[in-house]
Amino acid sequence: MNLPPRSLTVSILLALLLLAACQPAATTPLPQPTPLASPADQSTPWPSAGWTSASPESQGMDSARLDEMLTAAEGLGPHSLLIVRHGRIVSETYYPPYTAETRHDMYSVTKSFISTLVGIAVDQELLSVDDLALGFFPAQTFANLDPRKQAMTVDNLLTMGSGLSWVEGDPAYRAMYRSPDWTQYVLDLPMATEPGSRFVYCSGCSHVLSAILQAASGENTRDFAQENLFDPLGIQVEWETDSQGIPIGGWGLQVTPRDMAKLGYLYLHQGLWEDRQIVSSEWIESATQKQIETHGGGYGYQWWLQPELGGYSAQGAQGQTIFIQPELDLVVVTTAYGVSHDKIFGLIEKYILPAAQ
Repeated sequence: MNLPPRSLTVSILLALLLLAACQPAATTPLPQPTPLASPADQSTPWPSAGWTSASPESQGMDSARLDEMLTAAEGLGPHSLLIVRHGRIVSETYYPPYTAETRHDMYSVTKSFISTLVGIAVDQELLSVDDLALGFFPAQTFANLDPRKQAMTVDNLLTMGSGLSWVEGDPAYRAMYRSPDWTQYVLDLPMATEPGSRFVYCSGCSHVLSAILQAASGENTRDFAQENLFDPLGIQVEWETDSQGIPIGGWGLQVTPRDMAKLGYLYLHQGLWEDRQIVSSEWIESATQKQIETHGGGYGYQWWLQPELGGYSAQGAQGQTIFIQPELDLVVVTTAYGVSHDKIFGLIEKYILPAAQ
């Protein structure tokens, strides 16, 4: 067999390569990224003017399981029970004489609203979590002053790690109500531990946060909240004040269940509401991750963490609850009187979460 000369072989190969290069390339489409569920999605419902309702099944919930939950809940004596999935109310029950328009005492759910307002103030660079608590009250002199109290920060107040010798309960509340200056009363307390070293639940400390907000913003805490949180979300509130007109930070807020759910929905969407970032996603992340160890799942910035349920919650005495489960895109709200949170979270674990699987 006669082979072509080497130079001819090379020429043929070059010609073939050139011909291939001139041919239109086969168009293999690049894989497109899977769209992420985003709060900015145009299909996201925003309940600023009111919630929309939908059937459980249309939002991926098992209505039979929810019916079982409602039957079990009747024995607990709640005032209301509301479930939001994918931005729509899929279950809403009110027990007479309570209705959708009834504003309930939030008790310590107020604290989670205060945390949100502190986050907004941090975003606006009005304050920092590392700021010294006493530094917001330069004209005041506090009793039992020592280096530990001088080192106490906004962060320590947010995490219930103030170090103050506070005993939660009616005696402390009564003393505050009798005091002409609630902030002075709390910050006059002696120190029991180093700030940040131990979790001690302190409603008085949450009230100091309200006073700090007022000092940092230069306006009443209620006015700051109205402009930056309540009005944008369409929340209507009543809010008790202390002897100096400062809205109480540890309790005192009155809100309807539907408006409670709006705070949960804001957190579910990482602080975004319609086209406005109400509070930064960085704050949401910090507020809802463990900042200090407790006897349970941990505590963030005025939010309780419940890793066993995959979420976190605002909790007020007698059974007031906002529970958020981000993975399931779920918000659960309860109002009650005399109902333990163990029983409420029992309903969530046994019925509501399985209904959304």
